[in-house]
Amino acid sequence: MNYETIVGLEVHVELSTKTKIFCGCSTEFSKEPNSHCCPICLGMPGTIPLMNKSVVEYATKAGLALNCQIAEFSRFDRKKYFYPDLPKGYQISQYYIPLARNGYVEIDSNGKKKRIGIRIMHMEEDAGKLVHEEGSSYSLVDLDRAGVPLIEIVSEPDMRSGEEAWQYLNNLKTILQYIEVSDCKIEEGSMRCDINISLRPEGSNEFGTKVEVKNLGSFRAVKRAIEYEEKRQREILESGGSIVQETRRWDEDRGITIFMRGKVDNRYSPEPNLAPVIMRKDWKDEISARIPELPGAKKERFIKEYGLPEYDASIITASKVLSNFYEECVKHYHDPKVVSNWLMVELLSILNETGQGIEDLKFTPKQFCDMLAMIDKGTISGKIAKDVFREMFATGKSPEAIVEEKGLVQISDEAELESIAKRVMEANPKSVEDYKNGKKKALGFLVGQVMKETKGKANPQMINAIFSRLLDQ
Repeated sequence: MNYETIVGLEVHVELSTKTKIFCGCSTEFSKEPNSHCCPICLGMPGTIPLMNKSVVEYATKAGLALNCQIAEFSRFDRKKYFYPDLPKGYQISQYYIPLARNGYVEIDSNGKKKRIGIRIMHMEEDAGKLVHEEGSSYSLVDLDRAGVPLIEIVSEPDMRSGEEAWQYLNNLKTILQYIEVSDCKIEEGSMRCDINISLRPEGSNEFGTKVEVKNLGSFRAVKRAIEYEEKRQREILESGGSIVQETRRWDEDRGITIFMRGKVDNRYSPEPNLAPVIMRKDWKDEISARIPELPGAKKERFIKEYGLPEYDASIITASKVLSNFYEECVKHYHDPKVVSNWLMVELLSILNETGQGIEDLKFTPKQFCDMLAMIDKGTISGKIAKDVFREMFATGKSPEAIVEEKGLVQISDEAELESIAKRVMEANPKSVEDYKNGKKKALGFLVGQVMKETKGKANPQMINAIFSRLLDQ
């Protein structure tokens, strides 16, 4: 029997407010445990939470950007469960009346646009963190993260593969970064994901028994965990067994999911110490007006306005900082496609090598375009330009200064190049003979020898033309 995979995701995102959701403690990522907490974070008896207005603003901004309906009236509830990093025994969250509902994120599925529905998006406080020291018989508790504001984004079960889930998470992350409500740094825990996955016979309208996989640490892990669960559940069903509703965890090293606990339904009750959130229309409109052009709209504009292929536009608009850098570049240079080629190939390659972000660049868009203009004028070759570009990245110096300091000006004197070409031909008679016998690849070898002798400074177009003339005589 063929089975269809059904996937829904619950994504927790830390908001980038300066202080926590119910107190004035800093949300800054800290390496010193328990240095950003107070009696409220510690869950001390008698403490009263006070709502941070910025959290409501950031959450509303996220909801609007994700095409959600924002509730005029929402409220907080207590989600009751015990865990060592939750000292008061409950988490303040939203359950009965959340802030936002019925949104969506678009992905590309088999060449077509597909909407992944967002069932609800609500505000809540984060719990602390347990630190497990290898070999110890105990765990340590760090409550710096307790009370950091979260939004939980619960999707509809609209995804059908690990690839679709990966796309959804990437698009979700890009949108939230564009509107600057979260840095979405997975390595610091500011974006975390749980998977709900089930299988059903193809053609069936009823869902199968779902399994939850908790606390995935990367988008790659989400994709791999879904693919593993597909295989595990299919093998159980094909052998005549039944899927048990349970919570599992992902073992990254072994590439498998492991039983964690049976499914537990949490108890909820209204939070008595917080007033409901009343969303005025004028405030919602004010927040909506501050939402910038989102990545989907920017991608379509780049295709239309700059004539970029869809692939180029997708890569460049995946980062707000990169897309802004690109737009500054095309103000100074006449060919948008040349700019996109350099950014996608050379710049992203260097950023991957160094682990730096585009916000760390030491040179300006104008300096980058000055380098492209030097190629057009024949001052430097495309090969030399790559070396100049790397030097600009490392030092922040202008391309003119680098070319002058290193003596990288392209040789475009025809008499000088012809003299070098003749020397190369005399030194490589076999290649000359091969060319005359129809082996056109020999020309590339001869050109390469000139480039080697001139350390890449010979004008490649001129040297090709000179060789063609000399060899055909």
